[in-house]
Amino acid sequence: MTQSTSQHTPLKNIPKFAPQVSVPATYMRGGTSKGTFFKLSDLPERCQVAGKARDNFLLRVIGSPDPYGKQIDGLGNGSSSTSKTVILSKAEQADHDVNYLFGQVNIAKPMIDWAGNCGNLTAAVGACAINMGLVDADKIASSIDKDADSGICEVRIWQENISKTIIAHVPFYLDEQGKVQVQETGDFELDGVTFPAAEVKIEFIDPVDSSSDMFPTNNLIDDFDVSGCGLNTDSIKATFISAGIPTIFMKAEDLGFTGTELQGDINSDSELLAKLEKIRAKGGVAMGLFKDVSEAQASQHIPKIAWVARAQSYSASSGKAVEAAHIDLVVRAMSMGQLHHAMMGTAAVAIAAAATTQGTLVNEAAGGGELGEVRFGHPSGTLLVGGKTEQVDGRWQAKKVSMSRSARRIMVGEVFVPADAF
Repeated sequence: MTQSTSQHTPLKNIPKFAPQVSVPATYMRGGTSKGTFFKLSDLPERCQVAGKARDNFLLRVIGSPDPYGKQIDGLGNGSSSTSKTVILSKAEQADHDVNYLFGQVNIAKPMIDWAGNCGNLTAAVGACAINMGLVDADKIASSIDKDADSGICEVRIWQENISKTIIAHVPFYLDEQGKVQVQETGDFELDGVTFPAAEVKIEFIDPVDSSSDMFPTNNLIDDFDVSGCGLNTDSIKATFISAGIPTIFMKAEDLGFTGTELQGDINSDSELLAKLEKIRAKGGVAMGLFKDVSEAQASQHIPKIAWVARAQSYSASSGKAVEAAHIDLVVRAMSMGQLHHAMMGTAAVAIAAAATTQGTLVNEAAGGGELGEVRFGHPSGTLLVGGKTEQVDGRWQAKKVSMSRSARRIMVGEVFVPADAF
């Protein structure tokens, strides 16, 4: 009689699957962008330092690279305005509250650009930092108007990508339990955002290094070599500026545009997009950002290209009428190879700095002369920006640029990422 055994024969060819790892995250709108925000200490330990593991983790969170261009398997939304990540931590810099690190995630390629800032998401950093407990409670308490049980907290942000100070004026109130709550709803309207919210005033302090020139070619207007780019001429006028983000401003008419283009006019034309990318690459070389145009492929975030024209009436993407009498100029800008649906916050800094410097193409488009602020038209509507520029030891410097944005939490919870993704 054979003895039965309870021992099971090992099953072969059973696939082993990686578990999912959950990480606390906040999904926020800031200005006309959206992004996934993390507290540095909440990230998996190997992702708390810069490197391949962090990049791979964030790529998987957003859903990149995606050859379909939709980022269906992540929190991105197939747009440069929503393919963004932010890491916040307690500031180590003196007289600052929070450290802000931004990553622009490429949609189709396994690449994150850490070279610049996102001006739109900057509007959400102060609020998110307060909600994450990164701003000292004593500082918030000292900002309270005792008669109103509310106040404005001046959150000093250290922008790690570009090593600059940004100040966010974040409204807050005390709830019935006496707990601090960031005010997110309100009546401030921002073109490019459907619903009104609370206004957040942003100040970009000294957005240009004191040791460098805001105009890297030392000229307010240059003759820009665009030979081989598919234009009807080999040279056009351009203003190259490094304020907020390196940007190349050109006249709309020199590119065959009017300055009132909407996304559908640009983004569906692959031949036109290729032409604009060649111009961007050549501009990067002219600004000293690249040694060769081939390097532009690895730097999609900078420089930006934009075109300007005199104020004119047009219909915004929402159908809203923008009247020439209510704006100073029109501006259109490219972001990650696509015409932006509104205006990048960092490009708005560049617009403000260039517009308030007499003699640039942007200043001329706005009517010329001494300007302290301008309202420009963009695809979704208008935006008012202010700036102060001056020459110091022969170099142009932007001392401060300001604008108003809004921000709102959309989701707070956990994001899940396959453990073998990073």
